[in-house]
Amino acid sequence: MAVRSETCTTTVRLPRPVYEQAKCVVDKEKGGSGPVVSMNDLIVLAITAYLKMYKRRQIDAMFAHMAEDADYQKEASLLAEEFAQSDWEALQIGEDALEVELADAANSSR
Repeated sequence: MAVRSETCTTTVRLPRPVYEQAKCVVDKEKGGSGPVVSMNDLIVLAITAYLKMYKRRQIDAMFAHMAEDADYQKEASLLAEEFAQSDWEALQIGEDALEVELADAANSSR
């Protein structure tokens, strides 16, 4: 059973070419198995996709700001130095495990 969230009613004014294209999508999807079955569904899906993209751009902008932040760069360098030895050990363990897997695969194919 699908759980429906609370909805709000609004009016949307679309330019005619946008409306016509959207109507074509709805008409094509009506008999199919896609998520779009009405103009409302298409608009909700479109707004949801846009909001996800918008949020992603905000996150990307924050990361871009971090790349230019001297204090952050200094702290990141210090952390990298502190974990350099454990990173090297983890890499060695991974390479050793890979060598064992390759040897086992070679032995089992004989």
